Amino acid sequence: MTEPDGVSAEREVEPLLEPRDGLPPLIANPGALKAAVEALARGTGPVAVDAERASGFRYGHRAFLVQLRRVGSGTVLIDPVACPDLSGLDAALADTEAVLHAASQDLPCLAELGYRPPRLFDTEVAGRLLGCPRVGLAALVESELGLGLEKSHSAADWSKRPLPEDWLRYAALDVEVLVELRDVLAARLIEHGKMAWAEQEFAAVLAAEPPPPRPDPWRRTSGIHRVHNRRGLAVVRELWLERDKIARRRDLSPTKVLPDAAIVAAARAMPASLDELSTIAGFTGRGARRNLADWARSVSKARALPDGELPAASAPQGDGPPPAHRWPERDPEAAKRLTAVRGAVAALADEHHLPAENLLPPDSVRRLSWQPPAELAAETVAADLTSYGARRWQVELTALPIARALLRVQEKGDE
Repeated sequence: MTEPDGVSAEREVEPLLEPRDGLPPLIANPGALKAAVEALARGTGPVAVDAERASGFRYGHRAFLVQLRRVGSGTVLIDPVACPDLSGLDAALADTEAVLHAASQDLPCLAELGYRPPRLFDTEVAGRLLGCPRVGLAALVESELGLGLEKSHSAADWSKRPLPEDWLRYAALDVEVLVELRDVLAARLIEHGKMAWAEQEFAAVLAAEPPPPRPDPWRRTSGIHRVHNRRGLAVVRELWLERDKIARRRDLSPTKVLPDAAIVAAARAMPASLDELSTIAGFTGRGARRNLADWARSVSKARALPDGELPAASAPQGDGPPPAHRWPERDPEAAKRLTAVRGAVAALADEHHLPAENLLPPDSVRRLSWQPPAELAAETVAADLTSYGARRWQVELTALPIARALLRVQEKGDE
């Protein structure tokens, strides 16, 4: 990719250490929440929003701190454990654009609390469309505003109570200059004719439905590729399901209950008794030993399953095309189409200074290459891309070049 649009000149970085209005109190009761929501309603302009989760510590992805900042209102820090209903924000900010970074990560947990922004500006998406080389929040704040944003507590256990003061300060600073960053990025999007693209992307993020449950979520166990037989896969499945049940009940991240490595080790060793299981690495720690009898029952269940009830050796094929690395063997012509379409998309992405995956989702590229329309024309390619979820701006840019690339492959095949 060539130099990104409007790369900011290097500047001296000023550390961002303290909220400009001081550290606000943590909102932890209904009365304080009502006053904070009223203050936000009196503010002006967009509202900066962020949420802190404890995904590596607790079960699920719910929020354990919500931060908001708006001109005229200042910064608000809300404890959603003490104040789990934030639906009042919907009424207070009904016509207000919310500014988030990587919004797809935070919108689900905010929706669980009752807050669903009506409009969005996602600073990460904006950075990607502008071709910024680094799009993390700290990196963008540094490159666009010349400020140094500390990110040392990003992986902290935000379910901890009471929350340390330095954590609250860190959280407040995450929304301190988010609106200023939005304004700079918006100006650059307008300058480079990409604001319409961004608006379509923001709308798509807001409208996105939760992904459907995976048919075999246990197959994502880290290291499962080291299990080479179906009986071993049954052990992985039974231990994974038991771990998930315990983790949900205890409100712990599943890997805090039993590491993936322990599940894989048991599947490879195939222990025949509780004593044998208790000697396997990963089952010797205090946390895993707490449920040792449950683990042993799960292994025994997998060992006793009839062959007909064992899981398949590989995951069931979904409704999409097979993995791309198998295409040269299964369908050489499709592999040629994929290479050509990827080349066309990469060239366009380079021309417009943005990552290829943001110009057109890789899944759309694969589906179109695997099963192209019968008539290779811009209109038919555009219809297929739209059906795969591509946004209007993506279709307008890519349909004709992709159609031409597919036609070239077809013509060479006909020679």
